[in-house]
Amino acid sequence: MPTPRVDIVVHGGQVVTATDVLDAAVAIRGESIAAIGPPELLPPADRYVDARGKYVLPGAIDCHIHLGPEYDDWTAGPIAAAHAGLTTLLGFAVYDDRTGETLPQAITRLRQETERQSVLDFGFHFILFNQPPILEGVGEAVRLGVSSFKMFMTYKKRPPRMCSDDFIYRAMEVIAAHGGLAQLHCENGDVIDHLENRALAEGRVEPRHFPATCPDWAEEEAINRAIAMGAMAGAPVYVVHLSTALGLARIKQAQGRGQRVWTETCPQYLLLTEDEMERWGPLAKMGPPLRRADGPDRDALWAGVAEGYISSVGSDHAPRARAVKEPGWKNIFVDPAGRSIPFGAPSVETMVPLMFSEGVVKRGLPITWMARVLAENPARIFGLYPRKGAIRPGADADLLIIDPEPEGIIRVADHRGMAGWTLYEGWTIRGRPWMTFLRGRVLLNEGRLEQEPGYGSYLVRGRPQPPLAGAVR
Repeated sequence: MPTPRVDIVVHGGQVVTATDVLDAAVAIRGESIAAIGPPELLPPADRYVDARGKYVLPGAIDCHIHLGPEYDDWTAGPIAAAHAGLTTLLGFAVYDDRTGETLPQAITRLRQETERQSVLDFGFHFILFNQPPILEGVGEAVRLGVSSFKMFMTYKKRPPRMCSDDFIYRAMEVIAAHGGLAQLHCENGDVIDHLENRALAEGRVEPRHFPATCPDWAEEEAINRAIAMGAMAGAPVYVVHLSTALGLARIKQAQGRGQRVWTETCPQYLLLTEDEMERWGPLAKMGPPLRRADGPDRDALWAGVAEGYISSVGSDHAPRARAVKEPGWKNIFVDPAGRSIPFGAPSVETMVPLMFSEGVVKRGLPITWMARVLAENPARIFGLYPRKGAIRPGADADLLIIDPEPEGIIRVADHRGMAGWTLYEGWTIRGRPWMTFLRGRVLLNEGRLEQEPGYGSYLVRGRPQPPLAGAVR
């Protein structure tokens, strides 16, 4: 009987899961992980990768990214993300409401387009506008592998984006009936619209005036409303880009009652403050806004991710060209033509390096924390586990290997995205993605990509599973 062989063995490093760090090797056959164990007990391989001194994590997932015509497209964005250590992207998609496109039609169209473009595996969250007929396609969308649907509780000046409470509640009922997940951008749009109008009328239109028009309690109020509607509708609720201590307190209360309410935060809310509005002006305008430097929010969010109340970290990558942002130096709300100054900033190329450097190295979070918030929990919540987010036999052979030693400086000159700027310019970081694997093939190899656009595969996602919770240390 011939000795079984595998294609690749990654050995010498520490294998990191969301719960353990193991001195073990990983055997890969085809697109999947074949075995984990002491290297001397694994089958012979055609290729060996020596990962001594490095961490071997599950492939990292960015569960909150915006790609498309206004941003990096689905060719350039995944290339940039791949260079930054990611292997899977879950991007926000929209249907063409001007032509009456249905959700199934939009999914089919975008899947075909993106399969030709993306070097990374990908899936879609679909944004629901305040248009009740679109809900008729939710069931078929779930069958096609889209199981998460985002609604905005703000952006009143950008109809039909802001959803009414009755639409949100009806949508939650439909989403729950089909086993999906309701994602909410939680800010009280009516209050924010009023505060913005008052600031405009009073001439308070400098960048530094923007955060005050989006107070922390506006996020808390909307989160509370979303939680209440989710409880009545029986829908799991996912609060995107949590930015406040007040909002986190509401989520902790709901989780304490056993309700399926989960949340993410983003590096910008963990690391930056509204002081960035002075330095970067409209480039630092985002929704929700960056919070006060002397406020409780950043500490609360770091505690939330360490204690397990915040399940995942996403980039909310929403790059914009300087030309469309910089009119905001004169008026942070609208440009001379009356158009809203865009929200958003580039962040996919800095997320993995910053979470290792700022979370693990600087704040002492265990390396298992990264495997939890960037891999296993996003995979669980968005219906990909255990195919993604895990190092276990049968899972996709997606690996992120981090070299913890190098020190470097974040420079936009090293980035590949369309924005041409980063709010982290000049930040010192430690550690770097050294190598990644995607479905058994080397993707990133010491800064060089070995796969081409079109290698990425569309991910049919299932029902959400509860994320890992509890303190990570």
